[in-house]
Amino acid sequence: MAEAAVIIPHYNDAARLGTCLAALMPQVADRPVEVAVIDNGSTEDLSDLRARHPGVLWLSEAEKGAAPARNAGVAGTGAPRIFFLDCDCVPAPDWIETALALSGGDELIGGRVDVFDETPPPRSGAEAFETVFAFPQASYIADKGFSVTANLLTSRTVWNAVGGFRVGTAEDYDWCRRAGAAGYPIRYADGLAVAHPTRQDWTALRRKWVRITNEGFTSHGTTPARRVSWALRSGAVLGSALVHAPRVLGHAALTGGEKGRGLATLLRLRALRTVWMLRQAATGRTV
Repeated sequence: MAEAAVIIPHYNDAARLGTCLAALMPQVADRPVEVAVIDNGSTEDLSDLRARHPGVLWLSEAEKGAAPARNAGVAGTGAPRIFFLDCDCVPAPDWIETALALSGGDELIGGRVDVFDETPPPRSGAEAFETVFAFPQASYIADKGFSVTANLLTSRTVWNAVGGFRVGTAEDYDWCRRAGAAGYPIRYADGLAVAHPTRQDWTALRRKWVRITNEGFTSHGTTPARRVSWALRSGAVLGSALVHAPRVLGHAALTGGEKGRGLATLLRLRALRTVWMLRQAATGRTV
């Protein structure tokens, strides 16, 4: 019987899923690990990937969203350890070995998420922004008590106690916080690493932050009092652009031009998020 199940939700991202599986599947050879890919109704043809990776458990989930897909993956596997990975992530060559060594207890373990560019230099504003700000996992875990599901380990005991991911929320934040409230600890493991591509352009970055802002608004609460609180919080979001500007300007990985584009993206995005939040507070609806 498998000791661990790797749960990978997928929707119309076959090229990146192929890269993910090419890095992952050699690691599970001769190890008691099952890999489940849960397709969420893709229109892309996955027959080539299925043929190249017959060892993968291919599942499907009709309800749209990563949360239902992950829930289906856990339900469709039986291993006592559960490893969450995203289809657009590339696990480090020792990811499975490290995950097996770290896991086994009834807890949550979040690993490092590095970023890389899929396009040649120079970086766009979106890529520069993500190089600086994407996936601060150590901070997420220490300060907010959650890990992104792009690199998260837990046990089936914890899962059964907490329940599945909830639709319509920031599901990783919500699930990890529920686990913490139930008494299960979370810790950060820097040696457990995956790499995630940066968003390449403003459209992709904006789409990401629309989703995050909507999930944050819903989680924060939509009563009149919570909407007032949300409006007040928007001021902090706007002010954070100036606070965080030095991180862009001083980042060693960025060239001078990339720093300028990254700073412009930071200011534009924080201003737009402020507008979204005020609109949510005024209307009680997502944007």
